[in-house]
Amino acid sequence: MTLTTLIFDVDGTLADTERDGHRVAYNRAFAEAGLDWEWSIALYGELLQVSGGKERLRFYVERYRHDLVGRPDLSRLIGDLYVAKTRFFADLVGTSAIPLRRGVLRLLREARAAGLRLAIATTTNPHNVRALLEANPDLAGCDWFGCIAAGDVVARKKPAPDIYQYALKRLGVSAAECLGFEDSSVGVLAAHAAKIPVVVTVNEYTRGQDFGGARLVLDHLGEPDQPFTVLAGNAGEAQLVDVALLRTLL
Repeated sequence: MTLTTLIFDVDGTLADTERDGHRVAYNRAFAEAGLDWEWSIALYGELLQVSGGKERLRFYVERYRHDLVGRPDLSRLIGDLYVAKTRFFADLVGTSAIPLRRGVLRLLREARAAGLRLAIATTTNPHNVRALLEANPDLAGCDWFGCIAAGDVVARKKPAPDIYQYALKRLGVSAAECLGFEDSSVGVLAAHAAKIPVVVTVNEYTRGQDFGGARLVLDHLGEPDQPFTVLAGNAGEAQLVDVALLRTLL
């Protein structure tokens, strides 16, 4: 099968948005609401095992704030916190311009030049995706992604395959002609359930996770002067992820 399409996760994959982006935005939302909650770097790593922002908030309440579990307006509180968090995240990326991860922009450009289609499949809110893209000058206002599948457009979040299946349907392509890019075991499970092979670039939160079945596990996508390190899989003599390498993986 010929490779035609690259499908990217966002948080942790396109950019390191979790620790200094989403986590900080959650804490600012908590403070604005008058809550004494504080998500530390370590705690947030645990919470990232739950996909979806509202789902993550509910998990936190059920595990650490038992006194609120029976609160009749809990769903509204979670919704309000998530809206506020999304606003604070947009402010953060708009002012600090969280950079794309190493090799991402290079690969996106090379893939477009080679005629490959690009898409996004993420559990994060579409507002967060737009905020990140608009904050990066090279991507602001671009129409590089033929489909941005994000947030609540599907009922089930990763590790369910729904968001990938949604993207495949919107693009009109088969899983066999795609490669997915993820940073977490949850994302890998989602892609594999949709029959899409995966390349993983780990980050500080996901480095120790199980990526069984991934075609490659790397520390990053690489640049000509900054080669990647292969953590699992076979990249041959390649030192960065380019279209030629990706075609061999499929």
